[in-house]
Amino acid sequence: MKKLSKDEVQLLNSKVGMKILLSGKEIDIEKTLERAAQEKRLKKLQEELIKLQTWVIENRKKVVVIFEGRDAAGKGGAIRRITQRINPRHFRSVALNIPTEDEKNQWFFQRYVNRLPKPGEIVFFDRSWYNRAVVEPVNGFCTKKEYETFMDHVNDFEEMIMAADTYLVKFYFSITKEEQMRRFKEIQGSSVKHWKITPLDRKAQKLWDEYTVYKNNMFEKTNTRQAPWIIIDANKKYTARIKAIEHLLEAVPYKKKVKS
Repeated sequence: MKKLSKDEVQLLNSKVGMKILLSGKEIDIEKTLERAAQEKRLKKLQEELIKLQTWVIENRKKVVVIFEGRDAAGKGGAIRRITQRINPRHFRSVALNIPTEDEKNQWFFQRYVNRLPKPGEIVFFDRSWYNRAVVEPVNGFCTKKEYETFMDHVNDFEEMIMAADTYLVKFYFSITKEEQMRRFKEIQGSSVKHWKITPLDRKAQKLWDEYTVYKNNMFEKTNTRQAPWIIIDANKKYTARIKAIEHLLEAVPYKKKVKS
């Protein structure tokens, strides 16, 4: 192993460094240093998120942040890290269940409109209206006509959101097929996480190629200049969370930005 620098020794001996070092089954100095540096970076970014939220509140701005990606891509974990230290009174996390019969018969976007932010609020969507772009057509939950109608109107819908003085940030968490399988096995083997596996998750690997076709079509048609997709390499969860926060801080023009 290489000789540690003074900064690395200090990081290793820090509270977070020692916690990570002792939490593993084996002593891994290199991995501990990487994780400790990530936690240090995360804390700084979370401090900036508080400033961002304060700016949103004081200026009565509205922010929508969408998290899309394959099953087990880490969307929920990223949202939890982003919202970990901000004021819970001024943000909402939205993860909608399957639509009710009434919702199935109303304008498709209506149930999302009902959950858009009020002035001074940030709303995080753990999956969004883009279910109809990928999940629904792949699994036969919508008709071809419903899918095509959605694709024809989604850009206009987002333009209306942004025209209402709302910032819209669209994240796509991208993982490989191998990493998805590894995470599924990890979840299934956990006594406290196995409940997360759904019938859709069990089909995800078999339908991988179908998901890819619809995902690429979604990017092609909805990656607009006004509302671009920010694709996050999510194979490493901690790195993905940091990248997402960095992009969010850049997307919303609050005052002070954290230095790299």
